[in-house]
Amino acid sequence: MTFTILTLFPDMIRPFLEQSILGRAAQAGTITVQLHNLRDWATDKHHTVDDTPYGGGAGMVLKVDVIDHALAELRTPTTTVILLTPSGKRFTQEVARTLADTDKDVLLIAGHYEGFDERVRMLVDQEISVGDFVLTGGELPAAIVVDAVARLLPNVLGNPASPQEESFSVDHPLEYPQ
Repeated sequence: MTFTILTLFPDMIRPFLEQSILGRAAQAGTITVQLHNLRDWATDKHHTVDDTPYGGGAGMVLKVDVIDHALAELRTPTTTVILLTPSGKRFTQEVARTLADTDKDVLLIAGHYEGFDERVRMLVDQEISVGDFVLTGGELPAAIVVDAVARLLPNVLGNPASPQEESFSVDHPLEYPQ
């Protein structure tokens, strides 16, 4: 499975994705993780990716045209595009299992600043939230989704029974004491 993360700050999450279990899975070719800087699709000389919200308010929002250009290049017929947003569907073990059980690759859009131009929602397949709180950006939620989904894929964990016999799995809603 390929995980593609579209972010303004790829270096924030690169070390997490290159270490431990995820790093070994990538080295073995079990998963592929691609990090892309959203600024690469900005069209002006300053690589501007944000603008003031049309409706007013504090902060800046990521521009729809920049994200649209990125998706036009990165999206394939086998890609599920997920917008990481506090207003999305709650990310649970069941959602992670659903993503792991598909034949689709996952492209995660990690927001920053105040959020996204509302029209970005029309460009994605689903919206996911990792919890009822606000973070400074979508990089940590992207890492959470990659970690939770990847560990459910075959040959990522050392023991194939590990993801079957743990908290939040179907047969073991709460793991036994260790």
